[in-house]
Amino acid sequence: MDRPEPSGGRPMTRLDIFSDPVCPWCLIGATNLVRALADAPDQPFEVTWHPYQLNPDLPPEGTDRGQYLTEKFGGLENVDRVHARVEAAAREAGIPIAFDRITRMPNTLDAHRLIHWAAAEGAQTRVAMALFARYFGAGEDISDPVVLANVAGEAGLDPAAITRLLAGDADREAVAREADDARRAGITGVPAFIVAGQYAVTGAQSQAFWTDFAREVAAATTPPT
Repeated sequence: MDRPEPSGGRPMTRLDIFSDPVCPWCLIGATNLVRALADAPDQPFEVTWHPYQLNPDLPPEGTDRGQYLTEKFGGLENVDRVHARVEAAAREAGIPIAFDRITRMPNTLDAHRLIHWAAAEGAQTRVAMALFARYFGAGEDISDPVVLANVAGEAGLDPAAITRLLAGDADREAVAREADDARRAGITGVPAFIVAGQYAVTGAQSQAFWTDFAREVAAATTPPT
């Protein structure tokens, strides 16, 4: 999905995704998009993923997720209500989420660095979706270099090269700056999808929405015969 080939002389339409791998609504929205485009015989988008950190000030090692959520939402009852809402939406979309397995709220800067590097191999979507699965399905710490290297290998990247990059500061400032730039540009929540550099679609839209939207974009960009 990252580097589709134009079909029938039709130019591809840029679709920029702003997302954070620890955002459950990003998981739901991105999954619905990916499924819709996989089912489209002539999907019109060239997809690029961009970093957005919901918690940029977390320490590099992250923090206890239960404590973090309790403080953020003002008590366990509120956390349970938030989880119930997310789980209902995920269940409707057929997406597994195992909140009970997640013990850490990680700093996602390194995860975003991995997504950034995956662009060179046309593997951003594979990496992003694998990160969602590792965090929300298996409860793994996606700030752990070992976990990130395993994700890289599954997505077709060189895990040894990724391990070396993660051990240094390669692209750390650039990725953090891009995430900050997204906030300054007016993106206040994720998922956010920018179509053709000018149209914004926000929130976890349904698979049916993306199916219809992709069909409309494809029709609008198909050269006349």
